[in-house]
Amino acid sequence: MASNRHFARILIMQTLYEWQQREGLDLSKIIERHLEKHDFEENNLKFIRGIIKGLKKHLDEIDEVITVAAPDWPLPQIAQVDLATLRLAIYELLFDDDVPPKAVINEAVELSKAFGGENSSKFVNGVLGTVFRTSDKYDPQDDKKLVRDAKANKPLKKTEKKTVKNRKKK
Repeated sequence: MASNRHFARILIMQTLYEWQQREGLDLSKIIERHLEKHDFEENNLKFIRGIIKGLKKHLDEIDEVITVAAPDWPLPQIAQVDLATLRLAIYELLFDDDVPPKAVINEAVELSKAFGGENSSKFVNGVLGTVFRTSDKYDPQDDKKLVRDAKANKPLKKTEKKTVKNRKKK
């Protein structure tokens, strides 16, 4: 079952998608229409409305970030679901400190898997990884720690895997 925040992000992404498809509509009016159909707790309503307000305020900056992070993909050529997902995630990455960056990226990748095309999750992950690594929130020490942790948890050798399988059969 999806968490309330996950469902809220789905609603925001769908709102962005509709707004992108129907130029001239007010983003706030679209989200309010969507919210009428759902029963969110007050803290989630505040979360949703805050993100919509922030997206409206920072949309030009967010689109510029996408253009720089994905130079081979002009905005009109990016799939609309991917664009909506990127806009939401980049807003959270750069302008909202409530959610850790890696959680934002993971959530966006999950949205792109659920709603995007075959390669959407790879594209979204790549763009957001670039945005994160070039942001003020990025700490190279995090990558070094991941490498250390990976080395500490070395994968089993083929012979060790066979031994484990044989033990399970007995």
